Amino acid sequence: MAELLALPTRRDESWRYSDLEAVALVWPVPAPERIEVAAGDEIARVIVQDAAPDVVAIHDYAVVLGAGARATFHILNTGGRLGRVTIDVTLHEGAHFELGAAMLGGGEQTLEIVTTMRHIEPHATSNQVVRSVLGGRATGSYLGKVAVARHAQKTDASQSVKAMLLARTATANAKPELEIYADDVKCAHGATVGELDANALFYLMSRGIAPAEAKALLLRGFIAGVFDDVADDAARERLEAAASAALERML
Repeated sequence: MAELLALPTRRDESWRYSDLEAVALVWPVPAPERIEVAAGDEIARVIVQDAAPDVVAIHDYAVVLGAGARATFHILNTGGRLGRVTIDVTLHEGAHFELGAAMLGGGEQTLEIVTTMRHIEPHATSNQVVRSVLGGRATGSYLGKVAVARHAQKTDASQSVKAMLLARTATANAKPELEIYADDVKCAHGATVGELDANALFYLMSRGIAPAEAKALLLRGFIAGVFDDVADDAARERLEAAASAALERML
């Protein structure tokens, strides 16, 4: 039960970069929301975390995918003093989990996405794409673990993590992790942290586009692909509107 859990410390890898003072204000947090997808079924979930600036927002999900099931999560994490989303996924044979996520933060914010993919049976697949834009003194962290059990052969898992810093005072932490006990798998991960492309920015400005608008265009392009496959038009528009509002605040 949540009330029996000790307050996290930095010894716990998944909390290493967190704002533990903020966490203490809301601890203990409720148990994770449990989502079970029956064999062969499919779900799609859109999560917009845009809490007020002084709020501590922690959202935890535990997802179990039956054989051949599929789940697609799209996450925009942009609000709160601390905004944290964790997803723990268990994949049975032939299941697939897809994640497209963006973190947009500025000021003194701490934003986090923490994922665990538990491939426990053969032929399951997972794909995670995470993009972060951070300004001010914000900290954005992605910690993602792919755990492949000994008998989970033919697993195919990938993680693509990219962060863009708008200020030298912002911090991005990217820690994709593979724990593989099977020998016939395809698992790959990549993480990069960079700054806005000065040449691209100069090109747009030389065409008469104002500096703020030019930056906004480049940043929208940086995160655009994350939400392209949202099937529900209203949900995609909500994501894009919230993302645009967050970018405007940062610029």
